[in-house]
Amino acid sequence: MSSPPPPPPLDSLVDRAVHLPAHCGTVAAEDLRVRLVLAADLDGGIEVRADAVDSIGQAALQILVAARREAVARHQPYAIVDPSPAFVDRVTRCRLAGAIGLIEKDATL
Repeated sequence: MSSPPPPPPLDSLVDRAVHLPAHCGTVAAEDLRVRLVLAADLDGGIEVRADAVDSIGQAALQILVAARREAVARHQPYAIVDPSPAFVDRVTRCRLAGAIGLIEKDATL
């Protein structure tokens, strides 16, 4: 009788994506900054899940722009994953789609 396969590595069980809250305002921006810094320090890319966003403020948008610029400078993959319609609308209206990375859907950064 063969032994069962070993369990997957612990880090593969942890969701390492940065999840944006439904209302990502100024109060949430500081937490977002901390989570993005921690994500940047890990091996691999930065994945930002934006599927739950109903509203996003200027401070959070600025942090996302800065995080993408830093990732590009460090040759680190960076992606906004499953952006909600509200997120896309706000980013587009602020003319930040390119700066945040929404334009290059299939590009590897």
